[in-house]
Amino acid sequence: MAKHKTPLLDQLESGPWPSFVSDIKQEAESRAKNEKGLDYQIPADCPEDLLGVLELSYNDGETHWKHGGIVGVFGYGGGVIGRYCDQPEQFPGVAHFHTIRVAQPSGKFYTTKFLRDVCDLWDLRGSGLTNMHGATGDIVLLGTQTPQLEEIFFELTHNLNNDLGGSGSNLRTPAACMGMSRCEYACYDSQELCYNLTQEYQDELHRPAFPYKFKFKFDACPNGCVAAIARSDLSFLGTWRDNIRVDQEAVAAYVGGEIAPNAGAHAGRDWGKFDIVKEVVDLCPSNAISYEGGKLSINDKECVRCMHCINTMPRALRIGEDTGCSILCGAKAPILDGPQMGSLLVPFIEVNKDDDYQAIKDVIEGVWDWWMEEGKNRERVGETMKRLGFGALVRAAGVPIDARQVQEPRHNPYIFWKAEEVEGGWERSIDDFRKRHQR
Repeated sequence: MAKHKTPLLDQLESGPWPSFVSDIKQEAESRAKNEKGLDYQIPADCPEDLLGVLELSYNDGETHWKHGGIVGVFGYGGGVIGRYCDQPEQFPGVAHFHTIRVAQPSGKFYTTKFLRDVCDLWDLRGSGLTNMHGATGDIVLLGTQTPQLEEIFFELTHNLNNDLGGSGSNLRTPAACMGMSRCEYACYDSQELCYNLTQEYQDELHRPAFPYKFKFKFDACPNGCVAAIARSDLSFLGTWRDNIRVDQEAVAAYVGGEIAPNAGAHAGRDWGKFDIVKEVVDLCPSNAISYEGGKLSINDKECVRCMHCINTMPRALRIGEDTGCSILCGAKAPILDGPQMGSLLVPFIEVNKDDDYQAIKDVIEGVWDWWMEEGKNRERVGETMKRLGFGALVRAAGVPIDARQVQEPRHNPYIFWKAEEVEGGWERSIDDFRKRHQR
């Protein structure tokens, strides 16, 4: 029998979609019967009390979680989010309800053994409730008590060969798309770059020293499967600087109906005969494509890498061969001043593993040094950039001023040219940047 009556929560189960309430009830019933035969290290009625405190919050119209304060594991300043209930006598099972972030592997490739081991650990030492995954990408383990934190940390690091993710004013756990392991459009190895920078910046990841949180995300192509351009303070977006490769015979096959558009993604639906003008040419945002006399032409200087034409006709159009990434800075969700997309910081940079990605690390550390000096407490780098001007960030990152960093002339004048940057100075700054990073 349920320990708490939850009529408001029960309504959340009545819709057509799966409900988190049903999941919590299932876990509560399993623990009440001890179906797994475990010696639970936190109160077995933790999920049941979680339902009770949530129902009370709905009734009262206010939260009953109080600020967690400082709680964590020895030597780390992040990875554990402290949480306590302000009604511990009524809900002792959630008097402590700390959240643990567990770092995910690049591309989120798991073995089933690892996932089972994590679940076994959390069944024993936590609430059994998880979130796969959090907004940053981590495995989120929801609800444990303070005495269990060091025990869980030991099991994760020594037996599961894993680590905590980031929380607090530090580098959050970097996240990458599947990249070259699965994607034909990948312009660089997003998983390798993500792993390398994760290992390089362990101190920044686990010991908060920034004005506020800072996120890396890695999209290996402009399709942006992890939405880096909108969800990370510094995003690495795969691109190319030569021409899209065109196979005119395959173009003719698409037009003639021999190959289904959109890689057959709409198989089973009758969309009618493929119309290359309406479905590709007219939808190009920069009017860079034309189709005349049975031949598709692309003005690559006008291409903005939206990927629509390539996604529609992947067997006829391919990304260029001179690949690398663009670096964008400043994206964030609404905090102080509304949401922001990333601004183009480096239009193109080679992703060179041979020099341990030093050119990219130079840009990162230039941004950090400036932000840690100029940023206010709890101010994302995008807000500092907006407050002090994009030109200040560009110079701090050590990259040359580039016309491509300006969205529209005279509309958003981020850049104010200096005398040494005109009449040959601009070209010299680009040459200096290239020489500095061609090691």
